[in-house]
Amino acid sequence: MADRSAPSCHLRLEWVYGYRGHQCRNNLYYTAAKEIVYFVAGVGVVYSPREHRQKFYLGHQDDIISLALHPERVLVATGQVGKEPYICVWDSYTVQTVSILKDVHTHGIACLAFDLDGQRLVSVGLDSKNTVCVWDWRKGKLLSMAPGHTDRIFDISWDLYQPNKLVSCGVKHIKFWSLCGNSLTPKRGVFGKTGDLQTILCLACARDEVTYSGALNGDIYVWKGINLVRTIQGAHAAGIFSMNACEEGFATGGRDGCVRLWDLNFKPITVIDLRETDQGYKGLSVRSVCWRGDHILVGTQDSEIFEIVVHERNKPFLIMQGHCEGELWALAVHPTKPLAMTGSDDRSVRIWSLIDHALIARCNMEEPIRCAAVSTDGIHLALGMKDGSFTVLRVRDMTEVVHIKDRKEAIHELKYSPDGNFLAVGSNDSSVDIYGVVQRYKKVGECIGSSSFITHMDWSSDSKYLQTNDGNGKRLFYRMPSGKEVTNKEELKGIQWASWTCVSGLEVNGIWPKYSDINDINSVDANFIGQVMVTADDYGIVKLFRYPCLRKGAKFKKYLGHSAHVTNVRWSHDHQWVVSIGGADHSVFQWKFVPDRKLKDSLHIAPQESLVDSNSDESDSDQSDVPELDSEIEQETQITYRRQVYKEDLPQLKEQCKEKRKSAASKRRERAPGNSIRLHFVHGYRGYDCRSNLFYTQTGEIVYHVAAVGVVYNRQQNTQRFYLGHDDDILCLAIHPLKDYVATGQVGRDSSIHIWDTETIKPLSVLKGYHQYGVCAVDFSADGKRLASVGIDDNHTIVLWDWKKGEKLSAVRGSKDKIFVVKINPYMPDKLITVGIKHMKFWRRAGGGLIGRKGCIGALGRTDTMMCAVYGWTEEMAFSGTSTGDVCIWRDVFLIKTVKAHDGPVFSMHALEKGFVTGGKDGVVALWDDTFERCLKTYAIKRAALAPGSKGLLLEDNPSIRAISLGHGHILVGTKNGEILEVDKSGPITLLVQGHMEGEVWGLATHPHLPICATVSDDKTLRIWDLSPSHCMLAVRKLKKGGRCCCFSPDGKALAVGLNDGSFLIVNADTLEDLVSFQHRKDVISEIRFSPGAGKYLAVASCDNFVDIYNVMSSKRVGICKGASSYITHMDWDIRGKLLQVNTGAKEQLFFEAPRGKKQTIPSLEVEKIGWASWTSVLGSCCEGIWPIIGEVTDVTASCLTSDSKVLATGDDFGFVKLFRYPAKGKFGKFKRYVAHSTHVTNVRWTYDDSLLVTVGGADTSLMLWTYEVEGHRDSRQCDSEESDLDSEEDGGYDSDVTRENEINYTIKALSTNIRPMFGIKPHLQQKEPTLDERQGVVRPPVSRALPQPEKLQTNNVGKKKRPIEDLILELVFGYRGKDCRNNVHYLNDGADVIYHTASVGILYNVATGSQSFYQEHNDDILCLTVNQHPKFTNIVATGQLQLLLFMSGMQ
Repeated sequence: MADRSAPSCHLRLEWVYGYRGHQCRNNLYYTAAKEIVYFVAGVGVVYSPREHRQKFYLGHQDDIISLALHPERVLVATGQVGKEPYICVWDSYTVQTVSILKDVHTHGIACLAFDLDGQRLVSVGLDSKNTVCVWDWRKGKLLSMAPGHTDRIFDISWDLYQPNKLVSCGVKHIKFWSLCGNSLTPKRGVFGKTGDLQTILCLACARDEVTYSGALNGDIYVWKGINLVRTIQGAHAAGIFSMNACEEGFATGGRDGCVRLWDLNFKPITVIDLRETDQGYKGLSVRSVCWRGDHILVGTQDSEIFEIVVHERNKPFLIMQGHCEGELWALAVHPTKPLAMTGSDDRSVRIWSLIDHALIARCNMEEPIRCAAVSTDGIHLALGMKDGSFTVLRVRDMTEVVHIKDRKEAIHELKYSPDGNFLAVGSNDSSVDIYGVVQRYKKVGECIGSSSFITHMDWSSDSKYLQTNDGNGKRLFYRMPSGKEVTNKEELKGIQWASWTCVSGLEVNGIWPKYSDINDINSVDANFIGQVMVTADDYGIVKLFRYPCLRKGAKFKKYLGHSAHVTNVRWSHDHQWVVSIGGADHSVFQWKFVPDRKLKDSLHIAPQESLVDSNSDESDSDQSDVPELDSEIEQETQITYRRQVYKEDLPQLKEQCKEKRKSAASKRRERAPGNSIRLHFVHGYRGYDCRSNLFYTQTGEIVYHVAAVGVVYNRQQNTQRFYLGHDDDILCLAIHPLKDYVATGQVGRDSSIHIWDTETIKPLSVLKGYHQYGVCAVDFSADGKRLASVGIDDNHTIVLWDWKKGEKLSAVRGSKDKIFVVKINPYMPDKLITVGIKHMKFWRRAGGGLIGRKGCIGALGRTDTMMCAVYGWTEEMAFSGTSTGDVCIWRDVFLIKTVKAHDGPVFSMHALEKGFVTGGKDGVVALWDDTFERCLKTYAIKRAALAPGSKGLLLEDNPSIRAISLGHGHILVGTKNGEILEVDKSGPITLLVQGHMEGEVWGLATHPHLPICATVSDDKTLRIWDLSPSHCMLAVRKLKKGGRCCCFSPDGKALAVGLNDGSFLIVNADTLEDLVSFQHRKDVISEIRFSPGAGKYLAVASCDNFVDIYNVMSSKRVGICKGASSYITHMDWDIRGKLLQVNTGAKEQLFFEAPRGKKQTIPSLEVEKIGWASWTSVLGSCCEGIWPIIGEVTDVTASCLTSDSKVLATGDDFGFVKLFRYPAKGKFGKFKRYVAHSTHVTNVRWTYDDSLLVTVGGADTSLMLWTYEVEGHRDSRQCDSEESDLDSEEDGGYDSDVTRENEINYTIKALSTNIRPMFGIKPHLQQKEPTLDERQGVVRPPVSRALPQPEKLQTNNVGKKKRPIEDLILELVFGYRGKDCRNNVHYLNDGADVIYHTASVGILYNVATGSQSFYQEHNDDILCLTVNQHPKFTNIVATGQLQLLLFMSGMQ
């Protein structure tokens, strides 16, 4: 078998050539350590000019386009593009992430800026609204956001002299923002007559509300407040792209290639024209400047960085160069020297020294370059051009040898033969031309077998053959130099290839994913000696595979850095380095190759290493084919928790059925019954797909979950209390360190986590909004303040919460595969681990994100599937249990040891003060010392060890253990079979709770005169339960097949059971031993019923549409009921035992005469008159009302009538148990409804004396007992029923005023303003004429709402002498909003003032003087008002309006 594992060597990024100058600005700074920070492609670079060394920040996965430096100049913030772009704040010393800010912006992050003390960060998005966000970046928390502008914003800055003020500028605007509370409000800068309205590209803030900004025409605009006060014309000859403020003054850089320095008052100091310097050139354009002391950094449009020392300003140092804008495709390496050659669409060819990390030669060509090759002797460099020509240069001095144009389409690949005699040139017109090098590149042959453009070529070692790949993925072979195609397989067998750069061929099968036929791999290069190969693809990823790589879907190591497609990749001549080039990011990356043997020494190298390697997500790191998954885990990973319809969808579904509601509302509907039920006891524990979900509380009770119920069980009194806040399956449970609170997570479209108190059973916090489909793991931090949760969405999102505030702190995509457990580090609440399918990850919080590192396995083995994990006695020790029975011991992220603990998976693990306890599939509980060196004791869970006080029977020896917890001198164990056991340290085991195992439970029967019931389930067991206060399982029998129905005989001595294979048994009800069995059907037996009285007949209904009637005494079939068109669902006898009522899946209600089975037609009025022995039917006029409005979506699965025929209980597909009055005539009867089951309730039965209602849930496997409470002596308890769907409003009962107010619709009014067609500029955005007052310097009180004159009027007044328009000032308002508001008049200032509102104005009325003052910041009707009563906040008023909420403070 070919090795599909990833290679053990790896790559380390050593150097990046280039700087992102195009489409970016202000992205180049000095750090505190005098290093230079900038970015290129998806990499943040910290460059030390002194040591000529680079460090890399690799936390982004797409192009970085913005950068800001923290005021202390150590931390850097960078923003990227992408569908879900994020901001990283990172440390320039360690290049480690400090914080991640995400989930707000879309498209990209255009600019960033820190405030003066570095606590807050502002960011601007690239979305259509150019959203502006302010962050508390350390916490990763969004403080405020607002739409920025309709057009692009180019720069934003905090005003360093006024807190909470910002300035942003961009296309034809500048805005001055103030941050108040969590709202950002902008004011547009007024250009007035002082300057033209134009695009502002950069800005800097100064003292006294002065702002300097650089404009597109090269002027500098000076602002005071929001007004333009003067312009400095001609500061630059063209647009000013960058402005940088420092202690000495300001530096500006523009498109004219000049850098100008200004003093603090913006008086010119000096000009540096870079075009005139030695390194300069025509067209040089400055994109970024940074002035620090006597050094100036300059970044240009063409990817260069200059450093200028001020007193030698005409000699700038060129410290970084790269290709200019345009795709970069051509790459070749020198055959004998450490040199790489690149050529790009910027028409330049460049030679780089891989040792000195520098550009050593550059030559400009006439045409864009698409490929390059160096001759075997290293003398000639051939370049293929986009126009179909190729040029050969001498490497020594870059002079031209020859220029040949034989083709019209681009040349995409050329290669010299190993003997140096030929050059093969492959073009986009599907042919390869062969030229003789010695004959001055005369054409000597042509290969024309391809049907598409040529993408890759390789020569054989003896220069006699050439292989090509084309755009169709075809691989062809040619004889050289003639170019004749070779098709004979034998001839090809022994060929040795001189190089391997082709993407198709047997040797490189493994680089393609298993089921892919795409051509997104651009380049390959094999290192024959090291047996590895490197690939470059369209996703910006460089991958390392083994070579040869024969089987599809091989494992690899992957490296990020390039942002868009990587176009080419090559090994250096001595295989020390890999060089890769990016297309759109036109950068050149140089990677150091670290072979296996050096890896061991390099475990302690630069920290970013692990960061890169850890990203090999799709590749399963170092393992080849994974061992078979354990059957139980396999089963569990295949469970889907998706629902067709979620309970959250109910309101919408009801909304869709509005018409039906109206018709129902017009009829008088039956009232809901007066009696009610209360959940009393639940048999069951969710063990088959959950783990570690069972704990002791503070008071020694036991908390666990089943179905949608959190259960607190008191084992002394054998009673249960229930948390009923969930409405669907609970999948996980964690307990607070103080053992008094519990967190539970459920299934749901937008699933919620509830934190509740085990004493009061009251919810403390409900967390929603971040997990789709469900929550599968939760964990509290050691201080109890934080909670981590994992979702079951496709990415298994991990969220860290401050649960008391209900605030999401951080989130990250966890893994594509299932995650089973999350654990927060008890010593450092910012760290956590997750384990799951082939997954062990160590996370640390960084602001709003989490950074994950894969566990490093090293030589100790392979990543196994982990089932459980705990932290140990120090912050870096962690322990995980694997699916093969080992315990892995981790220090930091490194695996240091594995210990064999169980046969089969280790499902549960618990840390003690000294030591650990583990439980596995082998049914053994093991106690360990604190280093996992010695196993101190084991307990096997066996029937023989069961103590006499057990509440049931153990189904099998050594059941799979899913949860373990310690406390109160005992070990608590939860099993896959739904049992909870308490193991005494001395050995005896007590069974406390028991339920059915995995599989749907449908069969339910109550005993005719004892408090006993029987259940039968798809788990192939028949069980008898005691319903009296002892609540335990009395008997169990394993069956050969699962069953769906059962029934006691009228004397209670026999029990009939229908099985899923079409057979049925009658067993002794006490011993469960067979009395008789039959099989006449092939399909599931769906219902089985003894006739009343002596129980002479037994009716057996099956899913193949028949009911068979048997004579019990003679054990013969005496009748068959035919005529049903679908499977039988329900069946009832009449009192005489002569008539059968049958319901079918097609919703037919049929009647058959017994015992022959003749079909009868009975009118519905007659049906009511017949006395029925039982009523479990869901059809007919007596129970028309039990079908919900959304009856098409959900089925009523079961019903049962009390013996006094007054109350009908039903169970439905939504998991609701409902009580109706009987008969429930008329549609949509009213009911009481109870939630506890999660999915469909499959069966409901009253006990013989109606004291209890027994219900079973299908997939939730639980058996629930409800006490029946007759009207009159009901305690008012929490969680009584929710009333029915159609509430009291249809019954009237509303005062007419209330009804009217209830029907007012504000939305229409609020929206109508936007529906009118709008033209021109909105009034508040028009430029204001300075008023007479302003010209004369009169300051009016800030209440003016005046708008400037409309444009039209002004044009008509041309030539007339303009009269200055006076401001209007609001003086008096008549009116008060009382028609639809309440509690909106208050006294202020001890009764001296009255505050109220009308229209969009808040009014403060002085009682003594009768004067009014106004709050006018709202822009639509105010609907509510309240006054802060707290003595600390006197006169603070809050008012709420349509559309927006604003705060106002009392006006004195």
